[in-house]
Amino acid sequence: KVLYLPGFFTYARHIVQVDGRRGLFRGLAPRIVSSALCTMTRGSMNKVCPLEDMEHVSNKDDVRTSLRKVASETSHEMVTQWVSRIISHPFHVISVRCMVQFVGRETMYSGMLSSIGKIFKEEGFLGFYAGLVPYLLGDALFLWCCNLLSHFINTYAVDDSIRQASVIRSYTKFVMGIAVAMLTCPFLLVGNLMAVNNCG
Repeated sequence: KVLYLPGFFTYARHIVQVDGRRGLFRGLAPRIVSSALCTMTRGSMNKVCPLEDMEHVSNKDDVRTSLRKVASETSHEMVTQWVSRIISHPFHVISVRCMVQFVGRETMYSGMLSSIGKIFKEEGFLGFYAGLVPYLLGDALFLWCCNLLSHFINTYAVDDSIRQASVIRSYTKFVMGIAVAMLTCPFLLVGNLMAVNNCG
């Protein structure tokens, strides 16, 4: 028998019927730890190597200078993102494995400490980094595309004569982030599938 659960509310209702309300929060503890580690790592990286020390792009820069500055800023962001991803990824793996157990009804990953022990015992240290490479590639693609597109739009499409030019420029990176996220979604999917492959 195949179940088709077409949307969020239908699937959430199904989870509540099977596991109760607690089932909606599978993997929450490792997810919180992963997010906290990611945030703390970014903060530490920005203190050690602050972005303020770098030259920022100015409208007065020529094309070569502005591209060099964008590349420098993006490289800094990428290194920060990669370091925080590497440090927090083990807890992401645990979180995803806790979540997907719902489908197969396994109970291997019930708590954070027991999950750490189980992964280390069965897969070794590298088990904590299953699916890391697609995430790193997706992060790099996202940052470079988002920053370069934002730079080109702000430099060549948004003219200073427009009354709200500064406001438009402030939102460009946000809008580009949404657009580029669609390109990087396959990397996240592959990373998550690698994280749960042969784990239960």
